Amino acid sequence: MSEQTKLIPGNSLITATPEDGRALAVKMARLIIKITQPDAEIREQLRPKYANDAAMLIAIGQTVATEFATIAKANEYWKNTKTIKSGIY
Repeated sequence: MSEQTKLIPGNSLITATPEDGRALAVKMARLIIKITQPDAEIREQLRPKYANDAAMLIAIGQTVATEFATIAKANEYWKNTKTIKSGIY
């Protein structure tokens, strides 16, 4: 894994809104693909293949959904802690 690629942007799963959480989930899913296939040229070559394959598109959606569930769970947990309630992150 590249030292420059951070799998959790900003090193936090805390988001201000569900929309921000969804955007973070998409970003994290994209980073998984980048780490799995670090060669940008190969990723570009593969894009037309998965763009036209319903099963692959569903798998991508499932990956984002899994990331979003993780973020949502983390946000719920942190909202219930004294740290978050006091406004200190």
